Amino acid sequence: MLKLGVNIDHVATVREARYRGRGQGEPDPVQAARLCEAAGAHGITAHLREDRRHIQDRDVWKLREVVRTRLNLEMANAPEIVDIALRLQPNIVCLVPERRQEVTTEGGLAAAGHMPALTATRQRMNDAGIEVSLFIAPDAVQVEAAARIGSQFIELHTGAFAERFGQPAERDRELERLVAAARQARGLGLQVNAGHGLNYQNLPLLHQVPHLVELNIGHSIISRAVTVGLGAAVQEMLKLMEGYAG
Repeated sequence: MLKLGVNIDHVATVREARYRGRGQGEPDPVQAARLCEAAGAHGITAHLREDRRHIQDRDVWKLREVVRTRLNLEMANAPEIVDIALRLQPNIVCLVPERRQEVTTEGGLAAAGHMPALTATRQRMNDAGIEVSLFIAPDAVQVEAAARIGSQFIELHTGAFAERFGQPAERDRELERLVAAARQARGLGLQVNAGHGLNYQNLPLLHQVPHLVELNIGHSIISRAVTVGLGAAVQEMLKLMEGYAG
């Protein structure tokens, strides 16, 4: 069964637009996580950025208390965030690139160019009982690097596929890249997640990508929730994921 991890960063973004620096406010990403789990989500994802633009430290500590499925902490490979993760003990961390100017994570991790540092962090996480995923583009060099680093998972960056969804020829080329990367990763013993830009329109085509374990989706679900409510938005996405053959 293909699993759904809901990224609640965008709930915190709305809160911070009004209540930044106040230590309180609405909407509450922790309550959103509870609603997502109640609706059937298999996990909760939150990105504790170095600049704390949306998710705050207090959020991740509360999430660790209340999440009953699987807590996935997205994070840069930065000393401060690594130390927090080791104390927080999420079920899994996903190491991502991070640039202060970007609105959201715009590209995959250059794993092949940072193997020693990533391997060291991967080892520290694994020694603490935390699984590690690397957020990478569907590129053979990066998949190979992820395996050499020793991560348990990769998360394939689906942004290029999503951005080209309205251009069939380019979309299909991106889909082929995802298929090839997933097969390569499986052959190297890696488990495969995917995410970025996935929505209610493009997700059905992703059924063509083999060996997927989990999809991490945030913006589309939170946006849909404005109209139908968070529980219904999660359930609609889960419905689209039914029948995935792997």
